[in-house]
Amino acid sequence: MTKLTIGVLGLQGAIEEHVKHIHDLGLQSLIIKKTEQLGEVDGLILPGGESTTMRKLIDRYEFFEPLKEFSNQGKPIFGTCAGMVLLAKEITDSNTIHLNLMDISVKRNAFGRQVDSFVTKLDVKNLKQPFNAIFIRAPYIESASENVEILATYDGKIVAAKQDHILVSSFHPELTDDNRFLEIFVNMVKEQKVDMVR
Repeated sequence: MTKLTIGVLGLQGAIEEHVKHIHDLGLQSLIIKKTEQLGEVDGLILPGGESTTMRKLIDRYEFFEPLKEFSNQGKPIFGTCAGMVLLAKEITDSNTIHLNLMDISVKRNAFGRQVDSFVTKLDVKNLKQPFNAIFIRAPYIESASENVEILATYDGKIVAAKQDHILVSSFHPELTDDNRFLEIFVNMVKEQKVDMVR
């Protein structure tokens, strides 16, 4: 198999941190700033940032339909923090729906403001040791359909989940030195690539 290339949507947010994590796993990265670049990557990360600003930039640079098409092709997408908000089918404190790709209802900034940021050890499904999760103005998932696999909860709230080819987290794995959560996504990308070859 040729080396995987993971894209990071490069419009706003924690872009370079994700790129470093990708390189730490020995994979190729591509910062996506033009829609045609989506065809060059095997999986895509929607980084944390500010979801309203990111949506405006998605519209300005005409990414909305290409991102939906990327998902329709079954290519894996990983949304962290604001990226999770963009992927949700419902945002409980807003009438705005963004990409509407995952059967989850999300509450934005649910853990408080920037000053309320915190780090905690999370038990994540299929990870043997707890993951040091960094929450910054983080959303959480208020509800999820039965098709969604819950990977982690904090204080009774869903903070990581997976549905088919889409992975989301409330927290920022890219701000740690721990690559294990990214490896969950990379394994999704590998599986999808193998399926395509078949």
